[in-house]
Amino acid sequence: MKIKTSMSRKVFVVINTMVLVLLAVSCIIPFINIIAVSLSDQISVTSGQVSFWPKGFTLASYNYILRRSAFWQAFLIAIERTALGTAVNLLLTTLTAYPLSKSNDKLLGRSVYAWYFFICMLVSGGLIPAYILVSSLGLKNTIWSLILPVGMPVFNLVLMLNFFRQVPIELEEAALVDGAGHLRVLVQIYLPVSIPSIATITLFCMVNHWNSWFDGLLYINKPNLVPLQTYLRNAILTISASAAAQLDPELQKFTSDRALKCAQVIISCIPILCAYPFLQRFFVTGLVLGSVKG
Repeated sequence: MKIKTSMSRKVFVVINTMVLVLLAVSCIIPFINIIAVSLSDQISVTSGQVSFWPKGFTLASYNYILRRSAFWQAFLIAIERTALGTAVNLLLTTLTAYPLSKSNDKLLGRSVYAWYFFICMLVSGGLIPAYILVSSLGLKNTIWSLILPVGMPVFNLVLMLNFFRQVPIELEEAALVDGAGHLRVLVQIYLPVSIPSIATITLFCMVNHWNSWFDGLLYINKPNLVPLQTYLRNAILTISASAAAQLDPELQKFTSDRALKCAQVIISCIPILCAYPFLQRFFVTGLVLGSVKG
């Protein structure tokens, strides 16, 4: 039987579709322009002729970047930070969400612990205390200064906690009756049925670590230890004239400083663009299920 759609519903769908299309286009157009600029020659870029299609097609910018050891060093540090940081985030999130998903009669003081984490999400300790703490622990100029201060994302904890609360309690009780401990229950029961939520949190953590640049600027003073996004931030803010003067005279005939910056941005987006398709199918399910209180 065909369900009749009301006129108000049709209007809503049309307006909603138009708004989403406009938002999508507003996000895609700048990205297309960056790709076009990175593939255009020096004359076309400096004269402002490039819009959404490369002019004077050349790969000189990418060839130059691929030969720069500083870029690849920052790239590898960003990969190390993303992999290690995501693993730490998932470990701490799951180990914290599991006990907090229990009722008050099973975990004494559960509400106190839950409010402790919730308040941390609303109120920050401040930039200066965080810097003093990292410095006092001797973490400056180490990879851990980029990972430990954000080791427990409270928003992800809330998603995982609510997802765990939707797991049937009968599964846990059956495992406990068979002699399983809580760690085994978590690993063999809760985690396998929580794949959508874990995939969603993994994507959040990966994007957060990969895109973060301010903590690298704050805690890393050695140029050879900065992550990729901090390196790109410094490169983009470099005065164009001085940056262009560092280029090989022969290379200046084929590319410009702006094209080099755009090429670096494109290359930095590739890892996340490659990882997203594998996690995207879990994203909506994990986000919706984890945001509803069970």
